[in-house]
Amino acid sequence: MIAVGKMKTTSVFFFCFVSICNAVIYSALEKGQDLTYWQKEGWIKGSKVEPTKLLQLTFALKQENVGKLEELLLKVSDPASKSYGHYLSVDDITNIVSPTKHAVDVVKTWLSNHHVTDCDLTQNRDFLVCWMPCKTAEELLTGAVFYYFMHDKYSKNVIRSSSQYYIPTYIAEYLDFVGGVHRFPSINFLKTRKEKISTSIPFNSNSVHVGVYPKVLRERYNLTAEDVGSHPDNAQVVAQFLEQYFAPADLSEFMSLFVGSDFVHHTKIDKIIGPNTGRSGIEASLDTQYIMGLGANITTWFWSTAGRHENQEPFLEWILAVGNTTTVPWVHSVSYGDNEDSLSPEYMKRINAEFMKAGTRGLSILFASGDDGAGCKKNKFRPSFPVTSPYVTGVGGTGFVNPFAAGKEFAYEISGGGFSNVFSQPSYQSAKVEKFLNSSGVPSAQYFNKTGRAYPDIAAISRHFWIVNNRIPVPGVAGTSASTPTVAGIISMLNEHRLHNKKPTMGFLNPFLYQNAQALFDVTSGCNEGCLSGDKGFCATTGYDPVSGNGTPNYPELVKAAMKVFA
Repeated sequence: MIAVGKMKTTSVFFFCFVSICNAVIYSALEKGQDLTYWQKEGWIKGSKVEPTKLLQLTFALKQENVGKLEELLLKVSDPASKSYGHYLSVDDITNIVSPTKHAVDVVKTWLSNHHVTDCDLTQNRDFLVCWMPCKTAEELLTGAVFYYFMHDKYSKNVIRSSSQYYIPTYIAEYLDFVGGVHRFPSINFLKTRKEKISTSIPFNSNSVHVGVYPKVLRERYNLTAEDVGSHPDNAQVVAQFLEQYFAPADLSEFMSLFVGSDFVHHTKIDKIIGPNTGRSGIEASLDTQYIMGLGANITTWFWSTAGRHENQEPFLEWILAVGNTTTVPWVHSVSYGDNEDSLSPEYMKRINAEFMKAGTRGLSILFASGDDGAGCKKNKFRPSFPVTSPYVTGVGGTGFVNPFAAGKEFAYEISGGGFSNVFSQPSYQSAKVEKFLNSSGVPSAQYFNKTGRAYPDIAAISRHFWIVNNRIPVPGVAGTSASTPTVAGIISMLNEHRLHNKKPTMGFLNPFLYQNAQALFDVTSGCNEGCLSGDKGFCATTGYDPVSGNGTPNYPELVKAAMKVFA
C-alpha cells in the first residue's frame, strides 16, 4: 500500500526552499517493484529522453468499494449462488468503484498546477491518461529520470525510468500507481516454439495424425461437426501485444488446408481493434487460427495493442480499454504475462480490480500459464502474473501420450504452474489444492508458497501444432499460447448453448470449473520443469494439480454441467 504520512526515509522526502522552509512530504508509489529488473532481462539503457519529448502517463485513481466488487463477482460467478449470472453493466460497475469527485478534482488540480491539462478521464472515472513533455513528467514525479531502453528481441526503443518516483503525500492518498514509468514490455514470458515432428505419415490420415490441427483437437475433446456457432450475440477475441499481427491470407489458407469441409467455420476475422499492419507473427497466427477452429463459426475479434509509442504500457492500455468499452466479446484469450516478482503489489492488485470488473460483467478472461514450467529464481519457483490473479482462468499445457493418436494426455514439461507469492488462495480452489498438497511427490515447501493462489485452472494440448504463417504451413508449434485459444474456443461453445437457451454467459469460470471437475479429462502423468536442469517442478496427479489444473475439456460433459446451472 502507499505510505501516507509515515516518516520513512526510504519513501518520504522533505524539501526546503531558500528563505522559507516549506515542508513538503513526498511518498513513494510502487515500492515493491524490482528497479533493476530491466538489466536482468537484457534491456540496455541508452540516452536520456529529450526534455520536449511527449510522454503518456496513466494515473490510477484509487477506487471505492473494491471489497464489494469482489463480493459481487464471487456471487455472480458461483453456480451455487442465487445471484449466478446476474451480471452488471459498465455503468453499474462505475457507480460502485469510481473514485469520489473530490479525489478526481484533487489530482486534476495537482496536474494543472504543473501545466498538465491534456488528459482523458476513462469511462469508469478511475484512470486519468495524460500527455506531457518529459521535462514536466520529471518535475511531476520527483526522482524519475526517463531514458531510452533497447532490447535485441524488440524492434523499437521504450522510454522508462529505472529510478523510484515520489509524489506529494496528499496526492498519494488518491493514487495506486502511475503507468508508463517502470514496467518494461514482457519479452521472454511466452516462448512459442517450433519442435521437430515426423512427417512420414500424411497429417490427414484417417487412422493416425502427425501434428495437431483443429480436427484432432475436436476429436479429443468430443466436439462434433454440428458443434459450431450460430447465435448472433456470441463473440470471442484474442488479445495481442508487442506488434504481433495476423495475416488474413494466412487464416484463409489455414482453414482451407486444415479444416476444409470438416465443419462450418469462418475464414475471416470479423472485427479488428488497433493496428494490424505488420508482418504476421507465429503468436498471432496461432491464436486466431485455433480460437476459430474450436469456437467455430463464432464472431471473432482481433484486439491489437502494439505499444507503438515508446512510453506506452500495452498490457495496461489493453485492460483499460476492455473495462471502458461497453460491448466486447464474451471470451478473451490472452497469451501474455510477466514474472510476478518484477511487478509492484500495488500494480497487480489494481489490475486484479480490472479483472473483477470483467467477470462481474459476464466476461471470461483466459491467460496462458507460461512456458517456463514452475520457473526459478534464487532456487525458488517463480510464478507469473497475470495468470496468478485469482480472478482470471489460467490455462496450462499438455501433450498426447501417443503423439499419433488423439487420446490420453500428459502434463507438458514447459507448462507454467505453481503458487502465487502475492495472492492468497481463493476459497473456490482451497479444498482441491489441499488435497494436492497432501498427495505424494509434492516439491519441498522451500520452493513455493503453499498458501498462495494455485494455477493453472484448466489445460489443453499445447504441442506439435500446425499453423500457417506468411502463407507457409509450419509444423511443431508449441506453448501454452496454443492451449489457451483452444480452451477459449470451447468456452465460447458453452456460451453458444447458454445463449440459445436464453441463459447468461459463463462469465468468470473458476468457481464453475472447480465445482465441475468431473466434466474434464483428468491428467495424471507428467511434470513441469523445476529449478535445476532436469529437475521436476510440480507433477500431475489424480484430481487438481498446479501443472494441468483440473484437467482438459470433455465438451459434452461441460455442456451438461453448464446447462444444469440455475441461471
